[in-house]
Amino acid sequence: MTLEEGMLSAIYLFILCLAAVRFLSGERGRVIRRFKIGKAMTIGDRQVQEDDYGVCQSAEGFLAVLADGMGKNYGGKVSSRIAVDTMKDLFRFYQSSENPAYFFRRVFHQINMEILEQLDDGRGGASVGAVLIRDNYLYYAVAGNVKVAVYRGGNLVPVSAGHTIDVLAGDKFVEGTITREEALKLLDNTRMYNYVGQDGFREIEFVDTPVRLRDKDMVVLMSDGLYEGMDWKTIEELLSGRKKCQQKAYEIIEEINAGSRKERDNASIVLVEGFV
Repeated sequence: MTLEEGMLSAIYLFILCLAAVRFLSGERGRVIRRFKIGKAMTIGDRQVQEDDYGVCQSAEGFLAVLADGMGKNYGGKVSSRIAVDTMKDLFRFYQSSENPAYFFRRVFHQINMEILEQLDDGRGGASVGAVLIRDNYLYYAVAGNVKVAVYRGGNLVPVSAGHTIDVLAGDKFVEGTITREEALKLLDNTRMYNYVGQDGFREIEFVDTPVRLRDKDMVVLMSDGLYEGMDWKTIEELLSGRKKCQQKAYEIIEEINAGSRKERDNASIVLVEGFV
């Protein structure tokens, strides 16, 4: 090979590499990262599976959503499906320049409106939790009691509080609007006061400070049928080890199915790993 041919080959290789980098990086030069996903659910002892979930990825980020429906005559099943489909549909138009808080608020209110349009008020609703991972930062939003947590170094740390009476009581006590005695009476009340699918839908839970994700962190979304149906320590143990995300999700659901609880609710889990 002559010197000229060698230079031409080197230039050609450089052009190929540059094209590959541009292809993988998206329009703004950010690498499109690959995520390891685990998803599983069980119907429990219920007649209808009212949980639903979905994931979606683009050059702008990664989205995962879990919805826990409730209602009569399949109203919960329809509501959770609306929540997941609407969230994924609107994420396709998401741009990184859009504030995640604004995006989530807009989407949750759209979900609420869609449910009310398709179902009479009271016939259906859903507790919804969603996470947006962008540039290794985790943003999350919740309406209801879907739990968002991060598994790091053997510990499963919850990052969402949820919209239940006991949490509200704690907030009101801190604000000074109720007494300590009044708050204590409500600590065992886990009934939801806010969810999508109602005329009185309130604001979502959203924290402006995102979570900086580290290598090997795992983001976890759980319905209440899961985290109330098994010991938190057991969930941590099943998340440990080197098994694939999907296998871990299956084993957690198998543990729920093998449990001794008299009444087992729908239970769902979504695992997301691999950010760096």
